[in-house]
Amino acid sequence: MSGEPSNRPGAYISFPYDRTMLGEFRRAFPRAIWSDDRRNWFIPGKTADRRFTRWMDGQLSERDPFGESKGRDAYDFDPIGSPYLEAGDDLCLRTPFSRTIVEELRQVPWARWDDNSRTWHVPFRSYEELRKRWPVIEAAARRNEPDARKQRRLASRGSAEELEARSRSVERRRRRYPVPAVFPPRLGRAVSTETYGVIIFIGISQEIVPRTFSCSYPFMNNSLMEFVWASWRPATLPELISVWPARTGPDHCSGWWLPDLEELRVSRKQPELKSAGARHPVLIGRLPTRDDQMHIDRF
Repeated sequence: MSGEPSNRPGAYISFPYDRTMLGEFRRAFPRAIWSDDRRNWFIPGKTADRRFTRWMDGQLSERDPFGESKGRDAYDFDPIGSPYLEAGDDLCLRTPFSRTIVEELRQVPWARWDDNSRTWHVPFRSYEELRKRWPVIEAAARRNEPDARKQRRLASRGSAEELEARSRSVERRRRRYPVPAVFPPRLGRAVSTETYGVIIFIGISQEIVPRTFSCSYPFMNNSLMEFVWASWRPATLPELISVWPARTGPDHCSGWWLPDLEELRVSRKQPELKSAGARHPVLIGRLPTRDDQMHIDRF
């Protein structure tokens, strides 16, 4: 089962994979939903966190009745002193958002995310594993504090990196992309690009792209072809779902290619796709046609 609950009370939880425990979990929480994006379970309900905690305590006491007490003793003997960690019935972590922190905590057994309190909870029995990963977690938390991020922005002001980032941002807002004049992409079809990911071209001009733009589009340096400007827009989620993935490897020389399955999966998870459909209702829900499949087979 997959899905992403929206605006529903509940708790996101995870636990190490065990076939027997998974079966018991499904019987105890038949309404639980698996989230492919978060890679954990969502239990609906305002008391979901407490219900799961009671169930988990029962499971853990049967498997390792002294694991929790040993973890508490380890914490009391050598605690982690950090403003991001609080000890209560379990270990509660409240940090700024960081993908590094999420990836680290996903490796900690029995760690779970509570969507209501916006905190991570780790049982004491997993304290040693948490302690091993704590230097990376705390460093990422401090790096993502608002003040630290502001200082980095101020320090980079006027630098070559900032000027390059601004140049890329300005170029992206123009919604144009160089394509080979002799090998243009098919209009209205989702294709992968080296710079902007999976997009849809909506028009091709006859304006020649100067070679000075090769700094923004490096693939032009490796090609002897002449490039012209093409206008593009982001692909909507229904369009990405309806695309047939490419069967052969991509050719990056032209700067665009038909997306493979992995590229489509990454693009489908972009958050801005939720609002993109309203701007392009004509193409929503279009299923792949035989012509589409023939176009894929050509490449």
